[in-house]
Amino acid sequence: MRVLITGGASGLGAAVAEAVAKDGGRPLVIDRSPVGQVADQMAGQVVGQVMVEQVQADLADRLAAERAVDDLARAAGGLDAVVTAAGIDACGRLEDVPAAEWERVIRVNLFGTASVVRAALPYLRESRGRVVTVASTLGLRAVSDATAYCASKFGVVGFTRALAAETAGSVGVTLVVPGGMDTPFFDNREERYKPPPDLRLNDPREVAEAVMFALSRPAGCELRELVICSDQETSWP
Repeated sequence: MRVLITGGASGLGAAVAEAVAKDGGRPLVIDRSPVGQVADQMAGQVVGQVMVEQVQADLADRLAAERAVDDLARAAGGLDAVVTAAGIDACGRLEDVPAAEWERVIRVNLFGTASVVRAALPYLRESRGRVVTVASTLGLRAVSDATAYCASKFGVVGFTRALAAETAGSVGVTLVVPGGMDTPFFDNREERYKPPPDLRLNDPREVAEAVMFALSRPAGCELRELVICSDQETSWP
């Protein structure tokens, strides 16, 4: 299975790339950061490494994102699936977050998702493939100091539901809604915006397993939406 993964250099994207490779598939990564080898980073040790094919691109740049999709799809002879795992955040009250940073969250999380899926659709229609978009529990529940992230992830939810209606019968579409995961996503935040040290976060490999389950559904069988979070998730329900 030829699976294009955005954000495949770390976090959930890296976990999905590793899961695809272990399943005998071909992970194709778009990320700003170089991958080379995708290594498990969650337990502070390397438990497995897989080689991936990558095009470095900034998803905030629509043309660069589209070129990256085409380059990877042509090299692989097509696509069987797309997983949009890339995501960024800009925490803070609306008036305190610089406008450029706020808008970049929307461009990467929402516009980047749409750009990649749009470019991939001709390949996915040919293979009757699948799209798995990654939203967030903050795409269903709003909280303070997260206007950019909530706006982008609420947008991903609406985009995915409309896409599923639009492509029914030709391309499978699944919305994955993860809660907090133990990834580098929180590393560069101010302390007040980091999860409490005693809060249990999901291992991204567990979410990657859910993504793989969605990708493995036979044609005509749709897993439309899936929420996966730890039993201590504070943003769900």
